[in-house]
Amino acid sequence: MAYNKINLTMLTDFYELTMAGGYFESGMKDTIATFDMFYRKNPDNSGFAIMAGLEQVIEYLNNLTFTDEDIEFLRQKKIFSEEFLKYLADFKFTCDVWAVEEGTPIFPGEPIVTVRGPIIQAQLVETMILLTINHQSLITTKASRIVRAANGRGVMEFGSRRAHSYDGAVYGARAAYIGGCAGTACTISDRDFDIPALGTMAHSWIQSFDSEYEAFCAYAKQYPQSCTLLVDTYNVLKSGVPNAIRAFNDILVPMGCRPQGIRIDSGDITYLSKKARKMLDDAGFPDCKICASNSLDEYIIADMLRQGAPVDSFGVGERLITSSSEPVFGGVYKISSICKDGKEIPKIKISENVGKITNPCFKNLYRLYDNETGKAIADVITMFDEEIDDTKPYVIFDPEYTWKRKKVTNFTAKKLRKKIFDKGTQCYECPTIQQIRKNCEQQLDTLWDEVKRFENPHKYYVDLSQKLWDKKQELLRQNEE
Repeated sequence: MAYNKINLTMLTDFYELTMAGGYFESGMKDTIATFDMFYRKNPDNSGFAIMAGLEQVIEYLNNLTFTDEDIEFLRQKKIFSEEFLKYLADFKFTCDVWAVEEGTPIFPGEPIVTVRGPIIQAQLVETMILLTINHQSLITTKASRIVRAANGRGVMEFGSRRAHSYDGAVYGARAAYIGGCAGTACTISDRDFDIPALGTMAHSWIQSFDSEYEAFCAYAKQYPQSCTLLVDTYNVLKSGVPNAIRAFNDILVPMGCRPQGIRIDSGDITYLSKKARKMLDDAGFPDCKICASNSLDEYIIADMLRQGAPVDSFGVGERLITSSSEPVFGGVYKISSICKDGKEIPKIKISENVGKITNPCFKNLYRLYDNETGKAIADVITMFDEEIDDTKPYVIFDPEYTWKRKKVTNFTAKKLRKKIFDKGTQCYECPTIQQIRKNCEQQLDTLWDEVKRFENPHKYYVDLSQKLWDKKQELLRQNEE
């Protein structure tokens, strides 16, 4: 369910409209073009990223319509013809769309979304596809790193107040849940996306009472079945934990209830959690959990656990919801072919920067799995009509260092993308958020641990089929002449 009902058709870069007007006046409005979204670099020097945001792209594409106000706004620009404005007023999305499913590990250079149809339509949707997939894939990838660092301990997304706008908070919570977070502090994300909303109190609750003990007792009386107390308002070890233990004994124990936990939000949390754990155990509350928060990320969490911090769960805020260590995903949207007179004409962008040279042609994407281990071997980008026959050996090779070759046997080849729209009509049923989250967990298990390392991960190979590689080289040679 979408929480935001605003018509986003006009959320385009203006050049998409000027180009659309140019295509229209040049008689190209019905020219079939293929555009690919891909990204060039994994965030945080990771070995991979995770696809997210497709459901919101689908919602956007299903609701493309220019309002009377939109048309009048564009008319006032005095650069568009009335014929073109009428075309926009009657606009209907009729493209085909393919995409990698949410929760799936993805790699640089892969066509994770492909839009094929009338060039005006395929061009107009560029900005929204990019900003939606870029944002959620970035946060899902960061969340996965943090969850893996926590090594089985729960991670809660606590970043709403640090997010880049309310959209960033809401959809960031969705993305973080896909990446493995147990829940979010963002209540609206629970209402609209069925993501568990979690949270207890802020320091202001404790400060509002005459004493810390009174604040703890009032909260325990109100929420005896889910009592977690914030213990660092004044002094964790001298007042916070002792007052929490006192409130547990005075309020919860007589009610036949047990405390759920304490939260430490400042100071040397590794040291404090060790001391707090002993105090709780000695007081007869070994089942009372310890939650840590305060500007955490995957590296701090990993260090805390290496140092023996007895922390049971983590609340992670700004460094997750903004992916502050690398806040740009860097996806791009490039044309790869056009169709003229029934003939497919591949297109390539050439740059002095080799990393910006695009892969031409209308393409498909396969993932090869080892039948013995179930692990992913490599991904192969092919021509759209190519089939990889996994009953026979298949040779993969590095697209740059072509002498690096490997013959793959005893494998299964799976097309990685699903068709989402057929001539503008949705033909894909979106899974639930829980199904997407489960898919993410299962797909991560197909990656070798070496690919999932935080530092110097093993490079996962994304290769081109021989046919696609040959076509790319042919186009490069033609542009040298």
